[in-house]
Order: sequence, then structure tokens, then C-alpha cells
Amino acid sequence: MDPTVPKGAALLLDFIRETEVGRSDRASYDVIYGHNQDKLARPITSMTIGDLIDLQASFTKKYKSSASGGYQFMRPTLQDLARELSLRGTQVFDPDLQDRLAYHLLKRRGYEAYMSGNISRTEFGKRLAQEWASFPVLETTKGGTRAVVTRGQSYYAGDGLNKALVSPEKFEAVLDRVKAAGNGLSPAPSPKPGTPPPAPSPAKQGDGKGLLAFVAAALIGAVALFWENITALFGG
Repeated sequence: MDPTVPKGAALLLDFIRETEVGRSDRASYDVIYGHNQDKLARPITSMTIGDLIDLQASFTKKYKSSASGGYQFMRPTLQDLARELSLRGTQVFDPDLQDRLAYHLLKRRGYEAYMSGNISRTEFGKRLAQEWASFPVLETTKGGTRAVVTRGQSYYAGDGLNKALVSPEKFEAVLDRVKAAGNGLSPAPSPKPGTPPPAPSPAKQGDGKGLLAFVAAALIGAVALFWENITALFGG
């Protein structure tokens, strides 16, 4: 996961990949619709985003959809993101870029509003279902192709292509975990067991030596003052 993605969003993005393509490992980023990635001359994660967008023009005819990558980006979605984010088209479509693009889609769909409590879990779930067809709506609502879709159905139910691939209860549980995880970045890794503690800094060592020098100087000054007083007293 790209390290700039907050913990809550990273958890949600992992869940999206697992739901959309059936896995959340490194290989998930190379999947194209229908798991036809082995038919390509090279993995999409080695292509530039411009090359992939050009190639996606043939995917719908060949594979019924242009959905590509771990988050199943449609060709119009990638074109829109490229314009909105002023991408040059030369960036490699690697896992980190896919994570950042998908995180931007989360924010478009109200991620920050959900995390701050300004929209409900049910509303955020519907917005995500509008972006990713494998997610169910969490209450009865107007669908993308039907007048009404019920809880547990894909927002695009009835289009002959999409259906929900996860239960609404599991979806809700993940959204709760996302909010609990918060927006902080992942902390630096802890040292391995058995790793010796770091050596004291030079500043701390210097502090000890400076104290000894101060004490020694004070003693010398006190002795000199003592003898000066003795000499004055006895007329020496």
C-alpha cells in the first residue's frame, strides 16, 4: 500500500481489491476484467497510464469491460482522473499509483465526510456502491439501471453484468473498522526482538563530563580562597 494513504483508507482499499478481483496481494494490481490479464503481452503494472488507457479501448469488445487493475478502473474513470489530477500519461501504472488514484476516488465519494461524521455509514456505503459495482447498497434506494434496488443488491443490479459480491453485514463491519482505524499514517516499524538499544547520544555523554569539570573547578576555587584567607589572617 502506498505509504501516503491513511490507515483507514488503506484498510478499505485492501477490502475493495479483495472484493473486486478476489485477492488483495501484489498480483491483484495486474488483474483485468474477467481475469484475462494473461492474454496481454505484458502486465498492466509495467505500462504507463497513457498506454493502458489506449489499450483499454479494445478491452470492452474483447472482454466485455475495460475494468483494469486492483480497483477495476474503467477507461472513462482513468481518463477523468488523468485530467483532474493533471497526470502526464507517462506515470507507470504500478501498485502505488493505483492506490493513490483509488484513494482519490474514495475522497470523491465522501470518505473524509464519513470519517468526520458528516455523512452516515449507509450514505457512504451507497456512494461506494456507485463507484464499485461489487458492493451492495445498505438500504433500499434508486438504482443505476432499476427504479429500485434493495439492501444487499448491487447499485447496478439488472444491467446484466454486475452483482454484489459481499453481504451488506460484512460491508458495514468493514466500514466500522475503517472509521475506528482513523486517518493517521502507519507508524514506523518497531525494532526486531534482540536489537540492542541505541548508544547514548554525544550530547548526553558531554553533559556528564561538563558536570565533573564544573565540580572540579568549584573545589579548586574553594581551596584557593581558603588559603588566601589563612594567609591574610596570619599575616603571611
